Amino acid sequence: MLNYKQLHYFWNVATAGGIRRAAERMHLTPQTLSGQIGELERDLGVKLFVRSGRRLEITEAGKLALARADEIFQIGNELTEMLKASPPEEALPFRVGLADSVPKSIAFRLLAPAFELTTPIRLLCHRDRLENLFAELAIHKLELVIADQQLPSGLGVKAFNHPLGNCSMTFFGVQDLARRYRPNFPRSLEGAPMLMPTGSARGALGGWFAEHGIHPRVVGEFDDTALLKTFGQAGLGLFPAPSVMKEEVRRVYDVEVVGEAKDVDVRYFAISAERRLKHPAVMAVSAHARQNLFGG
Repeated sequence: MLNYKQLHYFWNVATAGGIRRAAERMHLTPQTLSGQIGELERDLGVKLFVRSGRRLEITEAGKLALARADEIFQIGNELTEMLKASPPEEALPFRVGLADSVPKSIAFRLLAPAFELTTPIRLLCHRDRLENLFAELAIHKLELVIADQQLPSGLGVKAFNHPLGNCSMTFFGVQDLARRYRPNFPRSLEGAPMLMPTGSARGALGGWFAEHGIHPRVVGEFDDTALLKTFGQAGLGLFPAPSVMKEEVRRVYDVEVVGEAKDVDVRYFAISAERRLKHPAVMAVSAHARQNLFGG
């Protein structure tokens, strides 16, 4: 294993320009420094310095080691400053991965109860594609993944699906579009300009359209559901959103309800490496979702 004390001696000699200057700076004898660097060279199996007359010159291997040593000691300094700046009461890290297809508003509602715990929580939230999040969960970089689909059984990741709840989808539009397509819903959606989400909601809605024999005119598809709603707010088409967000969508985006697809079932899951939930924040998220957000 690399001796970091010896690496620090090497770094000081390299940056000071010689053993004598580094020894003065570190309040050590030149013999001590020379001996420690010799041991480091033997452990690494390379020469870090060579003599050129009375001068000590760094080798190519030494230059490479110096570059990495700079990074190592910079990270060490940053870690020291970060720990000094930490609050006296240590917060419990809560590392969460959010699937791209989960609306940000739903994510906020799901995660908010974690901040009501008596134990301080430091939320580390990462939004990404599901396959990337599952990979991070597998190596325990995340406590939880929130998704609108279950972990696929053939993925080879040891994790467990915890259902949070399910809800229908509601269609929205600006006033003119809502008044035009609200009568005779859902048949009125035939040929209607439609902005669609990706992910499992797209599949559920596609199945619902097929079941009812409806063929909307899809004018846009979006990974980002907030962007989808912004386009809908601009009047570029009707758009669906989870029914639990109905009042918020109407208020924030100044749109009207066209109709509710009550038989569309969009489900949300908490996916963790634990079969039995133990992390207090994960337990709070799961309990609040099942008891309050999705109405049991």
